[in-house]
Amino acid sequence: MPCIELGEGFYGKLRREASKWDVSVKELVAETLSEALGAPLDPSRVELHLELCEKYLKEAGKLLAEGDYSQASEKGWGAAAQIVKALAAREGKTLRSHRELWGYVDELVERFGDAEVRRLWHAANALHQNFYESWMTPKSVAAALEDVKLLMGKLRKLERLLGAVARDQREGADALEEQA
Repeated sequence: MPCIELGEGFYGKLRREASKWDVSVKELVAETLSEALGAPLDPSRVELHLELCEKYLKEAGKLLAEGDYSQASEKGWGAAAQIVKALAAREGKTLRSHRELWGYVDELVERFGDAEVRRLWHAANALHQNFYESWMTPKSVAAALEDVKLLMGKLRKLERLLGAVARDQREGADALEEQA
């Protein structure tokens, strides 16, 4: 993937802005440039969220093993947020706030009829709160991270389904164009 160099001061500003939106610097830059250029992000945005999801989950497991439950909690939350953002991105949506994440999860539950998604999302959010409060026991953190894995599994299936639907729609549109 192409890379650009930025001054430390500018990168610091990007990092602070990304923190305000609870996104990675990479995600902030990609979405900002997409909006500024009036060009929708390509499917790599979905891949970006999926990559971050896997990265954060792996880091959560490592931190859990090291006994850093607060940081493991935040990485678990990050993994859950990224898989939700991946689904939204698959549909051309950008989620930038906790409220938008919650709203989209509610929408998924309504559309696909799987109430367990909401329960698993609640477990991920308990991890996010634990990052600030450190009130969960190590066993509770481990259990909630397992719930995040279950959530990821369910949402990955939906992401593949949405991707297939999008491909079918594109192919149908292409076929109509060729007939015209």
